[in-house]
Amino acid sequence: MLYMAVMFIETQTTPNPATLKFLPGRQVMPSGTRDFPDPESAEASPLASALFSMGDVTGVFFGSDFVSVTAAQGTDWAALKPQVVAILLDHFVSEAPLFMGGGADGIAVPAEADAVVEDREEDADVIAQICELIETRVRPAVAGDGGDIVYRGFSEGVVYLQMQGACAGCPSSTATLKQGIEGLLKHYVPEVTEVRAA
Repeated sequence: MLYMAVMFIETQTTPNPATLKFLPGRQVMPSGTRDFPDPESAEASPLASALFSMGDVTGVFFGSDFVSVTAAQGTDWAALKPQVVAILLDHFVSEAPLFMGGGADGIAVPAEADAVVEDREEDADVIAQICELIETRVRPAVAGDGGDIVYRGFSEGVVYLQMQGACAGCPSSTATLKQGIEGLLKHYVPEVTEVRAA
């Protein structure tokens, strides 16, 4: 008797109206995240390349258990969404590798983003506190919205952070950085005076 595997992909809106979050009900990235802001960066991933090949996609982001897809301004999500779901279903049902040349499991570890400023050794304790807060308090909330946030440096009281996925280009990302994250970091780390987008 032949049994077919059934897979459902849940879709969630994000605070960014141009981005939808797709949850395949299984692990996407075993650790970390991966941002594909353009088709060139997507060449490392057959799945990201397939999504960009639709033409209306301007960004793809892989989280631990989700894929966020950003569409070009004016794109009709009602028409694009079934196409995205079809590509995701094909990928996950076929158990295709997420990255090209990623070894036996098909997973490649992304390179870390370049720092905006060079961290100073004397700031190591402050930077450790900042990174711990980002990891435990900020990243889980941002992942819930279909994105990620990456530490890019600390200098003279200023923390540089990069928004990725649904959070990059989101109309509320500036408010998130300034009112949410900046307030949290200033409260727990008195050396922080400002948070800026990198």
